[in-house]
Amino acid sequence: MTGILLIDKGPGWTSSDVVAKLRGVLKERKLGHAGTLDPLATGLLVVMAGRAARASDYLMHHEKRYLAHLRLGLTTDTQDITGTVLRKVPCRTGEEELLDVLGHFMGKQMQIPPMYSAIKIKGKKLYEIARRGGEVERAPRPVQISSLTLCGREGDDFILDVTCSAGTYIRTLCHDIGQMLGCGGCMAQLRRLSSGDFSVEQAYTVSEVEAAALRGEAQQLLLPVDKVFENYPALSVDMLQEKALRCGSSVPYPEKNGIFRVYASSGEFLLLGSAENGRLKTVKSYFEVVSS
Repeated sequence: MTGILLIDKGPGWTSSDVVAKLRGVLKERKLGHAGTLDPLATGLLVVMAGRAARASDYLMHHEKRYLAHLRLGLTTDTQDITGTVLRKVPCRTGEEELLDVLGHFMGKQMQIPPMYSAIKIKGKKLYEIARRGGEVERAPRPVQISSLTLCGREGDDFILDVTCSAGTYIRTLCHDIGQMLGCGGCMAQLRRLSSGDFSVEQAYTVSEVEAAALRGEAQQLLLPVDKVFENYPALSVDMLQEKALRCGSSVPYPEKNGIFRVYASSGEFLLLGSAENGRLKTVKSYFEVVSS
C-alpha cells in the first residue's frame, strides 16, 4: 500500500495515536505523518503509506492554514487551555483594538517556541524538561505569517484565520498577541484547514477509513504520491532510461535543467529527478522495490 491518506483528526488524539490506529486498520507497517497536531487540535493530518513516506521532507515544509480560537485574559504554561493557569484577568479588548495588534504579527518574524513542544535541546525534548518543572532558554526561530484575519467571535473567544509557514506555533501566536495587548492570552481551539494543496475537505475520519478497510476499499482513499510534486513539470522516459534510473544511474536529458516529476512510458510515477548539464539523475525514488 502506497499513497497519501488525508485524515480529519478528532480531538484527544495525538498524531502518533492516529498513525498507530491506522497501522492496525490498514495492516500497513510503513505509515508516518507530516506535521504534528496537538491532542487539542483537530483537522487535516497528512498520513503517508509505504514508499510515499519518502515524501515527508517535502510535505513538512508546506504552508499551513488554521482556524484558531484566541481567549484573551488567560495565560497558561502550555499557551493553550489545557495547561496550568498562570494568570487570569478581566479582558475588555474589542475587535478594533485586536485588529490594530494583529498587523504586528504579519510577515517574516522571529518566534520563540514554547517549552511544551517536541523541539530538542541538547538531546532532550522541551516538554520533558517542562513536565519536570524546568525551563531552558530557547533561540527564536524564523517563521512567516502570510495571512492573519479576524473572523468574528464565539463566546469568550476571538476566531482567527491564520496562514503560516511550517514550524509556526499557533499557541505561541495567541500567547504573544495576548502579551502585546497586556492582558495575556492563550489558544482555546485549533483546526487545521489545509497543508500545501491538501485540504481538510478532502480528508476522512479514522472511522471512515475503518469502514472502507472492512469493505476492502481502503486503497481507494489514498492519493498518489506524485500529488505532492504537482508544482514540478513532468517528463517521461523510455524503457532503457527507466531501467537505468531504477538501478540508480543517471541518463541523458539535454533539453533543460530543473527538477522534474519523472514517469515511465507506462505512466507509472518513478521519481523526482534533477536535470543538469545534459544528465537526469534521481533526487528521490518512489517506485516499488521488489525484493529478489
